[in-house]
Amino acid sequence: MCESWHIREAVRRIFNGGIIAYPTETLYGLGCDPFNGPAVLRLLALKQRDIDQGLILIASHFNQVEPMLASMPPATRKRVMHPDKRPVTWVLPCRPAVPYWIRGCHRSIAIRITTHPLAASLCDRMGGPLVSTSANIHGRRPATGPLSVRKAFHNQLDYVLHDPAAATNRPSEIRNGITGAILRPG
Repeated sequence: MCESWHIREAVRRIFNGGIIAYPTETLYGLGCDPFNGPAVLRLLALKQRDIDQGLILIASHFNQVEPMLASMPPATRKRVMHPDKRPVTWVLPCRPAVPYWIRGCHRSIAIRITTHPLAASLCDRMGGPLVSTSANIHGRRPATGPLSVRKAFHNQLDYVLHDPAAATNRPSEIRNGITGAILRPG
């Protein structure tokens, strides 16, 4: 796993409005502070992704994303609070105050409680969630390592974290948090 200096440096770059690439339990992701509108818009421009689509947020603990969510039934809350053995991203109703650049044209947001040690450490050091979108130009193959991230984005990112921890190299499954229906297989 990356040394803590690298994590601190990545978080410093994020707090300064930067965009980083980092490994997750699925693929390499691009991340930034979800509450920094200019950073999110820059990330979307780099990916050539439409703002209307919305973004996935990762967190190390449910309480990091809970303030953004609308009230939900206890069974739903229990289901999404604890990470599954496989990566699952949950789409849940959000509060109206959640910025458009996070939710897109939806009344919901996509969240995943990450089990990847480095990604969770980033969220812990930030004290909140992190944008987690695949490290690729929209519509192209996602990056699966630091070299493919650098090839895709050259010098346009503010920091790239390296970590040899195993990933599935497949996107996470996406489920409707209320019904449990699979929206995208993992």
